[in-house]
Amino acid sequence: MAFFGKKNYTEQELVEGCARNERRAQEALYRRFFPEMLRMCRRYTRDEDTAIEIANNGFLRVFKKIHTFAFKGSLEGWVRRLVYHSMADYFRDNARYLHFLVLEERDEAVPERGHEVFYEEDILRAVRTLPPVSQEVFRLFAIEGYSHAEIAENLSISEGTSKWHLSTARQKLREILSAQMAPPNQRFNTAT
Repeated sequence: MAFFGKKNYTEQELVEGCARNERRAQEALYRRFFPEMLRMCRRYTRDEDTAIEIANNGFLRVFKKIHTFAFKGSLEGWVRRLVYHSMADYFRDNARYLHFLVLEERDEAVPERGHEVFYEEDILRAVRTLPPVSQEVFRLFAIEGYSHAEIAENLSISEGTSKWHLSTARQKLREILSAQMAPPNQRFNTAT
């Protein structure tokens, strides 16, 4: 067995071992990426048990699909995407947790009827209306869980600029989503 007693595995060794359903490879992959995936899940729920459940469900998905990883991009990014899909499924199935999109930590509570008004597609459509850099910063920070320092390095901007783009994105999203939540007679001006 290739994994007995070994501490540092290459990504290729991890993927191939997991594809062969080798427990040591699965454990090594889990230990390598779980802390970061849990951190991402914690951004969307303050309940530790829920965050762990989502991350673990995401890893089940990873292990089921590991044979499809084609080494086109980073393994961490691929794992992150599968855990994110697991998180989206969880929140879709548990609509009462529509704190999925945190516009700002200081915002007022989302109205109870919010889950009846917005679907994931509505929110993603609103995100796509943002200016390109603000959209990218928002996606990296709010959806993928990167820090401002990581975003700044990735996009070759300062941390302050990253924070400004995030603030701008949150404000625009708040305006868009608030307008969509307005009663139908207030959404459109029907005067001719």
